[in-house]
Amino acid sequence: MSASPPAGEHRYTGDVEVGGPADVRELPGLTISKLAVSEMANNAYLLRCTATGQALLVDAAAEPEALRALIGDADLRTVVTTHGHWDHHRALPEIVRATGAETVAHPADAADLPVPVQRAVEHGDTVPVGEQTLEVVHLRGHTPGSIALVWRGPGNAGVHVFTGDSLFPGGVGNTQQDPERFASLIADVEERLFGALPDEAWVYPGHGKDTTIGAERPHLGEWRARGW
Repeated sequence: MSASPPAGEHRYTGDVEVGGPADVRELPGLTISKLAVSEMANNAYLLRCTATGQALLVDAAAEPEALRALIGDADLRTVVTTHGHWDHHRALPEIVRATGAETVAHPADAADLPVPVQRAVEHGDTVPVGEQTLEVVHLRGHTPGSIALVWRGPGNAGVHVFTGDSLFPGGVGNTQQDPERFASLIADVEERLFGALPDEAWVYPGHGKDTTIGAERPHLGEWRARGW
């Protein structure tokens, strides 16, 4: 089940297709652009501070030319990789080379990236996007170093969370049928996302459609029971 946009905001849906245009969401303080790339239909997100023009890219997944077009004239300062799986960082070397952006990831996944991680972040750290701030949430299970990023917007901008492959509409990320990894991920997701964020918090996953915390919350028990 995908989320519906808030009342009065009809243009952004989060429904994007590989080869198609980005879907752009303009919020007080931050513009969010979502683009689907590669045969894996990865989502890449460009976050741009409306006051400064400084920007951050979540997952330089693939198709560097498409990502450079997405970035456009934004002052890209940072690329955050949500986790170390290959499909989320194939374009990272080209984007860093073209922009000089700082690379950010959790240290537990840093060795899996194709370029050095210049800033290692842990649970509770923050990452700036111009005048805006993203909170780092460590979600252990899909990979050891998977992270999400939470933006608590000013005024009526709401709460927005970029979850990588740790949370999707309909469940948590793949843990390869490993009960320990699943137990770790579902516990972190329940405590650090569902326990900390309001129902209206908007979820931007690493693949596919968006959702909200409220749309997924009633199904936590089902996910635990089925084990994936």
